[in-house]
Amino acid sequence: MTRAGETEWTAQNQAYLAAILARVQRALERHLGRTPPETGLETEPAAPAAALPRRPALDVLADRFGLSRFERDILVLCAGVELDAGLAALCRDAGAGTGPTFSLALAALPDAHWSALTPNGPLRYWKMIEVGPGDVLVNARLRIDERILHFLAGVSYTDERLQFVTTAYRPSGAELSATHRAVAQRMAALWAAAAADGEGLPAVQIVGEDDAGLPEVAACALQLRGLDMRIIRAHEIPPAAADRQLLVRVWQREAALASSGLLVMLDETAQSEMQRTVAAFVERADVVLVLAGREPLQLPGRALPRFDIKKPERAEQAALWRRALAAGDREAGDDTEPEADETLDTAIDGLVNQFNLGAAAIANAGAMAGRGDSATRRAVAADLWEICRSQARARLDDLAQRVEASAGWDDLVLPAFQKQILRDIVVNVRQRARVHDHWGFAAKSSRGLGISALFSGASGTGKTLAAEIMADELCLDLYRIDLSQVVSKYIGETEKNLRRVFDAAETAGAVLLFDEADALFGKRSEVKDSHDRYANIEVSYLLQRMEAYRGLAILTTNMKQALDPAFMRRIRFVVQFPFPDFAEREEIWRRVFPQATPTAELDVARLARLNVSGGNIRNIALGAAFVAADENKPVTMAHLLRAARAEYAKLERPLTESEIGGWG
Repeated sequence: MTRAGETEWTAQNQAYLAAILARVQRALERHLGRTPPETGLETEPAAPAAALPRRPALDVLADRFGLSRFERDILVLCAGVELDAGLAALCRDAGAGTGPTFSLALAALPDAHWSALTPNGPLRYWKMIEVGPGDVLVNARLRIDERILHFLAGVSYTDERLQFVTTAYRPSGAELSATHRAVAQRMAALWAAAAADGEGLPAVQIVGEDDAGLPEVAACALQLRGLDMRIIRAHEIPPAAADRQLLVRVWQREAALASSGLLVMLDETAQSEMQRTVAAFVERADVVLVLAGREPLQLPGRALPRFDIKKPERAEQAALWRRALAAGDREAGDDTEPEADETLDTAIDGLVNQFNLGAAAIANAGAMAGRGDSATRRAVAADLWEICRSQARARLDDLAQRVEASAGWDDLVLPAFQKQILRDIVVNVRQRARVHDHWGFAAKSSRGLGISALFSGASGTGKTLAAEIMADELCLDLYRIDLSQVVSKYIGETEKNLRRVFDAAETAGAVLLFDEADALFGKRSEVKDSHDRYANIEVSYLLQRMEAYRGLAILTTNMKQALDPAFMRRIRFVVQFPFPDFAEREEIWRRVFPQATPTAELDVARLARLNVSGGNIRNIALGAAFVAADENKPVTMAHLLRAARAEYAKLERPLTESEIGGWG
């Protein structure tokens, strides 16, 4: 509505309300004998012209809540006492005290009926009026609810009781994909069909990941029905039945007054008690409701219509990227049509192949990056990649430990065969979109598209270092999964935790590192009791997710034989990290010290006689560096001998003469 139209409607609405108030005032004056009995009270004031953008608020209220004429006049009488001192004086003269009473309304207003003040009548059921304290109901003071009073006056705001538990939907600025818009249209069509049949509008469920755009789809569907949207979190719904029922009624009233629908955001970690609370709320609330969450809510004896929401497909994501970047140009003042930009197009292809972002995240990333001229396009492309990494970190940082990768291939000492397998894994990650999508492997079967690798070997042989190098080579984040936060003693919780990890990782395109995977992916046991059965279910779920995960998942173990054989069949790559031989230890010692570290007369051949892994070699080198730094001297063999003794003591191994003989 235009500002001029709103101003015109406000003036007409106030004039109409004043005319109704005048009619009620004449009824009171006639009741007091101050006007002749034949004064015409039945004449209704003319409603504003139909050309106005909206009907008067009083007529809207009466229609939506089914008020009789007497009930409407009671409401107007209560409003008049708040708005007109003259009406308040008439109530006092009639012996009603400081405000109107039901007794006065019965005596003075036409078409009176006792049922107007029953608890199930619309005035009290919808909390439009409050009945004050008193021994006799008909003599108790009646007071209009503040929200209703302001609505009649043409002032719209959200009921105070809802402002603290619900929030207004704020558009993210992201454009809906064609797939999501189609889902919204199906939801709106479902409501339209129910309305045409005279049925109540059914609650619906939309199911998908947190960042799949659930609120945007719900808002679009409600908008197609001419409704605004407010959002309530599941934990904000009161568990006490009386409080919950009050919330239901207040919301139903608000939905009718403000033409609004409610989005209930379900928490995946919600306990069963909270789920029962939400289910009770849905059962009672006979208005437009949309439930959104990762899992559907189960209602006893009732199945709600369900719509699955997935993130936009890669082609749709690419289109969203281009529109987001074009919008950034317009905000910067560049209204020209963007030219074909091969650098950015290539960057966008890389983004949609690696990151699985929703429309809102893409819009945010596009707003953070500028296109720039040809001289800066490469920098913009690199910025987009880093922006996507940072955008996706928020969810994973709460679930796993991010490992800062700074090592390169030169830091890894491995036999050539194992090193080539690692490079092949990197190639698989880089080219997976071309092979899976463009070359058609994904169309043949959705199974086995995940890129998973098992690194097997003793501690300190370079498994974690190799994962860091590969993540750095791919310009991706590496996350180490903390098994203590994933595995739960409660049935079903481990699967939920793993699903959250995998969902977040697919969004971020991250490399997942499961250290000591045998603890999580161990052999399934013979079922002897319920605990064994659920433990096997957990393993089976993990196997399925590993196979479907389209990112890179790396598992490390020093007990390869403990892994489940069925799991091993689903591993794409297996890399054995051997214990380093003498020549490899020599190479590790040559590379272990940074160039800035001062050293003096180090004998690499003698150091290589220490029969330890690369991880232990690094510990010895680091320990010796600290000792040398404290003495303000370069690192010498004496410092390394001292550090080696400490490391061997930690390993509970003796230093043999063959290892340190001749060190002096």
